[in-house]
Amino acid sequence: MESGIGQLREQALARIRAAEGIADVEAVRVEVLGRKGFINTVSKDFGKLAPEDRAALGKALNAAKQEIESAIDARKQEFEQAALRIRLDSEWLDLTLPAPGIRPGSLHPVTIIQREIEDLFTSMGFTVLSGPEVETEYNNFDALNIPPDHPARDMQDTFWLEGGNLLRTHTSPVQVRGMQRLGPPLRMIAPGRVFRNEEVDPSHEHTFYQLEGMMVDREVSVAHLIYYMKTLLKGIFRRDVTVRLRPGYFPFVEPGFELDVQCLLCGGAGCPVCKQSGWLELLPCGLVHPNVLSMGGIDPEQWMGFAFGLGLTRLAMMRYQIDDIRLLQSGDLRFLTQF
Repeated sequence: MESGIGQLREQALARIRAAEGIADVEAVRVEVLGRKGFINTVSKDFGKLAPEDRAALGKALNAAKQEIESAIDARKQEFEQAALRIRLDSEWLDLTLPAPGIRPGSLHPVTIIQREIEDLFTSMGFTVLSGPEVETEYNNFDALNIPPDHPARDMQDTFWLEGGNLLRTHTSPVQVRGMQRLGPPLRMIAPGRVFRNEEVDPSHEHTFYQLEGMMVDREVSVAHLIYYMKTLLKGIFRRDVTVRLRPGYFPFVEPGFELDVQCLLCGGAGCPVCKQSGWLELLPCGLVHPNVLSMGGIDPEQWMGFAFGLGLTRLAMMRYQIDDIRLLQSGDLRFLTQF
């Protein structure tokens, strides 16, 4: 048995020296030193030996094991150092070379969409307004016909702040400020960032961009609303899109509508972005509720109007066929430089 141990040691060391990679070295380790390897198999047979033979064989077995382990570790280290040298040679950088210069930037896809919509509506006589992202409860809810006990508040998971203010859940408060400051007749749009306590997934983010619009005049009807919405969608998508108008409830409009667009990513077949429905809720709209006009300082007996809201983030996803909303705020320049 002692001669067998010596023969195994020599064979193992020869295989380690001839190994062409770490995988070959690992194969020797498993075969010789593994749980079912030769060393453990021999150790289990020690009980069959005479006591005077166990000491000599045990010493020879331990010496062979230690020598094989040392050879394995040394050979692995050689391969690792060789791999490191190859990597350093391939990734070598001459720090004395001049810098490549400032890389040209590009506009964010949401910014592109926002500017195009602003240009479109200003060409039709609308004013672009902005408002604070930290809003009062009155402007965000009460003045939009959503009192504290109204169930519509449950539809918007809100980030409340100390002192009773909140991160605005939509850009509709700018409509309230526009009516109070400018009065009728009024044509305005309000793009901006909004915040909701959403569970993040491919089509939902806690921070995203919206655009609200409002027109208040003497004679305003649903026909005016449909005309402006069709003009908007054709200008953004630069082609005819399939839409559907269905009744929808929103406290600040009466009657209210949901304008859906057929998903441009899947063509209506169903995908994760449209939640397999083939449609994306894109543009809530309707005629302004008389209570909203009154709280904006406008006489609903003399004036009427329409209002709409759309997600700039979702429009950008449809326009550029982006299948995950989280990419838009990832900060990944490889993504952003495509636009």
